Amino acid sequence: MNLIIIIVVLALDQLSKLWAVNRLQALGSVPVIENIFHLTYVENRGAAFGMLQNQQLFFIITTSIIIVGALVFMYKNKRMHLSLKIGLNLVVAGAIGNFIDRIRLGFVVDFFDFRVWPVFNIADCAVVVGAIVISYVILKYDSITPEER
Repeated sequence: MNLIIIIVVLALDQLSKLWAVNRLQALGSVPVIENIFHLTYVENRGAAFGMLQNQQLFFIITTSIIIVGALVFMYKNKRMHLSLKIGLNLVVAGAIGNFIDRIRLGFVVDFFDFRVWPVFNIADCAVVVGAIVISYVILKYDSITPEER
């Protein structure tokens, strides 16, 4: 299941970014719901909210550590709550998706634009949803493994 989640999220992320580069880049921005939601092509050379612009080596090293750390954690803790596995897989998939962009392009392609929030992509959504799920498990349970019944 781990690999399936990662592959599906990664495929959706990379295909949507390919579409954005091939179709949206020339247009710049396309309103879906005027002044509320647009598809806007952005080349993000920073992190969340555009912080740490042009620090690609830092992002590549940090992302590598996060991906390896999460995969090692999952390998060593096979009996964890299903929701924790899903959360970790979403974080890994999102991290890999943006990592591929940084290596291949030197920036991350973003395109979801709600006008009141920085522009983002599917990988960003996976990381945020994964982090929320991980936080929920940490706050709700005393252990990362389900209780025996």
